[in-house]
Amino acid sequence: MLQRLIGEYINPRRGPMLICFGGMHGNETAGIEALENLFQLLNNEPKVNPHFRFTGQMMGIRGNLRALEKLKRFVQKDLNRQWTNDNVNRIQHTPTHLLSYEDLEIKEILDLIRHKVHTYKPERLVFLDLHTTTAYGGIFSVATDDTESIRLGVEMHAPVIKGLLKGVSGTTLHYFSKEHFHYNTVAITFESGQHNEQLSVNRAVAAIINCMRSLGMVMAEDVENRHDKLLIDYSKGLPKVAEFIMRHTIKPGDTFTMVPGYDNFQEVKKGEILAHDQNGPIRAVCDGRVLMPLYQKQGEDGFFLIRASDKL
Repeated sequence: MLQRLIGEYINPRRGPMLICFGGMHGNETAGIEALENLFQLLNNEPKVNPHFRFTGQMMGIRGNLRALEKLKRFVQKDLNRQWTNDNVNRIQHTPTHLLSYEDLEIKEILDLIRHKVHTYKPERLVFLDLHTTTAYGGIFSVATDDTESIRLGVEMHAPVIKGLLKGVSGTTLHYFSKEHFHYNTVAITFESGQHNEQLSVNRAVAAIINCMRSLGMVMAEDVENRHDKLLIDYSKGLPKVAEFIMRHTIKPGDTFTMVPGYDNFQEVKKGEILAHDQNGPIRAVCDGRVLMPLYQKQGEDGFFLIRASDKL
């Protein structure tokens, strides 16, 4: 089986602890490749830049190992919908041999994180969950209601989607919070592009580096401008902030099919046919922009609708 820990980088100068997830969905490998590249950059940087300073601890974790081996979104259950209080409590009080595949993933991830956090005892604890989408057309971050989560999203030079957590449950953003860790904890998700697009890896690297800079883990003068430019260029013309309107949920047996050709952030009009299922056409309930249209077999999210906002 794949190793859970992608890598870690630590400096005697104490500071924040940044934990990055890649592959919470087993068909989304760009985040893992980005983290592998990043640890190579961090290990090489002191050799080419004698003035390089790093503060704190950085760690990369593979999410759904069993799904990654199959290159499937999940094996039995969507891992990024299982992080609820009740579910985690059930897993923690169930014998290991009775746990399902994704239950085991949660147990193993939490055991590793709690050990690392307890050992380091960080002054700040930040979780960055790296994802990609089946559709093209834009990168974005998903923030919690925490102002620090929103700030980190803005610093990534990509649209920040607010309120999305109201439309889904059991994501890493729901669980990895101050409620469950005895530290100043914040979480954010970054969607770096389409699953198989090579630039999705590069954009994820840029987002991680920008996050480290925002946290003071690396100095601004050590971050190359190309990382900012890569994100800014791909976000050109997109709203800086957008708000969640609705999510179309796929139920078992729906035979959901998204109309081909929709990209992230594509504008749609009220009444426009976006998809079909066994009950007929599915229309946009209002004017807005479509986000994460589903063009894969697995998943419960058919699409999201968002609207541009001028409020952070």
